[in-house]
Amino acid sequence: MVPLGVAARWRRPAAAPGEGSRRAWGGEERPAMLRASLREVSAALKERRVTATELCQSCLSLIKSTKFLNAYITIAEETALKQAEESEKRYRRGQPLGVLDGIPIAVKDNFNTAGIETTCASNMLKGYISPYNATVVQKLLDQGAVLLGKTNLDEFAMGSGSTDGVFGPVRNPWSYSRQYKEKSVPKSCSEDEESNWVITGGSSGGSAAAVSSFTCFAALGSDTGGSTRNPAAHCGVVGLKPTYGLISRHGLIPLVNSMDVPGILTRCVDDAAVVLGSLAGHDPKDSTTIQDNFKPFELPNLTDVSKLSIGIPKEYRAPGLSSEILAFWSKAADLFKNAGAKVIEVSLPHTHYSIVCYHVLCTAEVASNMARFDGLEYGHRSDMNKSTESMYAATRREGFNDVVRGRILSGNYFLLKQNYENYFIKAQKVRRLIANDFVKVFGSGVDILLTPTTLTDAVPYMEFIKEDNRTRSAQDDILTQAANMAGLPAINVPTGLSERGLPIGLQFIGRSFQEKQLLTVAKWFEKQVKFPVMELEVKRHDHGAFQHQKSASFS
Repeated sequence: MVPLGVAARWRRPAAAPGEGSRRAWGGEERPAMLRASLREVSAALKERRVTATELCQSCLSLIKSTKFLNAYITIAEETALKQAEESEKRYRRGQPLGVLDGIPIAVKDNFNTAGIETTCASNMLKGYISPYNATVVQKLLDQGAVLLGKTNLDEFAMGSGSTDGVFGPVRNPWSYSRQYKEKSVPKSCSEDEESNWVITGGSSGGSAAAVSSFTCFAALGSDTGGSTRNPAAHCGVVGLKPTYGLISRHGLIPLVNSMDVPGILTRCVDDAAVVLGSLAGHDPKDSTTIQDNFKPFELPNLTDVSKLSIGIPKEYRAPGLSSEILAFWSKAADLFKNAGAKVIEVSLPHTHYSIVCYHVLCTAEVASNMARFDGLEYGHRSDMNKSTESMYAATRREGFNDVVRGRILSGNYFLLKQNYENYFIKAQKVRRLIANDFVKVFGSGVDILLTPTTLTDAVPYMEFIKEDNRTRSAQDDILTQAANMAGLPAINVPTGLSERGLPIGLQFIGRSFQEKQLLTVAKWFEKQVKFPVMELEVKRHDHGAFQHQKSASFS
């Protein structure tokens, strides 16, 4: 079993999500409705206790007052208010489109949105407006969701901190919480929150921060090696990576085609199930999606876990895993055991090779996918006109940052004729072994795997940037990327607070296409740990971190 290590403590929240109270935000009272669950808000809209326009305006106001977080790149205020108005009309007619009708949501800026700029936080796509919506975006709009805007990320989703995009780093809302401020001791009198703020994780840090700070009820991220679950853990929200092929990738600007999955970020597990029900299913525009019809489900309230078998992979006690997270992991295992579940240690023997294997396959596919950005058809185009070749080279030099160019170079090296067999093909074979490890474990009777999501809690930005992107990504993806290579569903569930007052999350990994079982177990665990509500203490910030923010509307 996992050693106990440092004793972990479950902390009871000041108020559970949806309970009728009001919370302070920078001295200004915000309605409790902004932190209610999706179903609670949907019921309130039906009962006319709040209108879609009021809800939208509250979120837009909060986005403006928290612009220092840098969570959003583009705000679609005009469009959002029009969508809210249309939603109101449907509610007045008694014909809402579904649970998401009138619900404010946000979308990571690597999903195509018709009429709204899609930048991937890169100079390469500044000014690019897609002629179509990504399938997942269209499905949300068809359900009546209100799109508030596009969220910040690492350039082309290459990173684990949301610090490497051209619009600047995203700040973790917990940096401004009472819990963190009480535990954070400045190293000098001159040091303040401007130098002590912590990262969100990445690359979907903008979406995680948007959900965590109550500016929207749900957000889309993307998950290639943990890019939804990692920031979810650091920002204290739920982050779901569905089974590969359950949700369409059409319109998601690709990073690694064989691993990319649209991710879902919400404040509770039930909300993740609601959004999943709206997005999952076959898409004729994406040949990798399942052919079978997907039936949305409502999660049951699990009361008996005695028939569950929970696996604890011993290889996930990785170098660098903090004693605090180890303690929470052990506490969680004991929680299941004491409730009657069977908790057993299991082995995934090829886990040690997974991060190296992931790096080879990731960069190889990146090199292929980034070839489309040549300045000839869309996106940035250099003024260099000596020749086609010089224009092409200058465009990519000006459009991509060092991180993207570095991954392209690595990927092309692995794909060279003399290296192809030794790197790319060998990595594909190891990937199969990694996937087979999971097959064997689940075939032995294990229902769910329980692991840490991250090695530590969120680190201060100034500390994070001391190491290069590649080193940080290798460290931060080590516990999450294996699920992507195996195509399995996985979810981060906020579990407790570290000694520094920052969120810690644990990861549950399930069998392919068994999202209902995975989410049901995650919901049970969520109810047991009672993750605390963030108590924000935000003052006015006018340091210009958000001057890039743009307004947009659908054409």
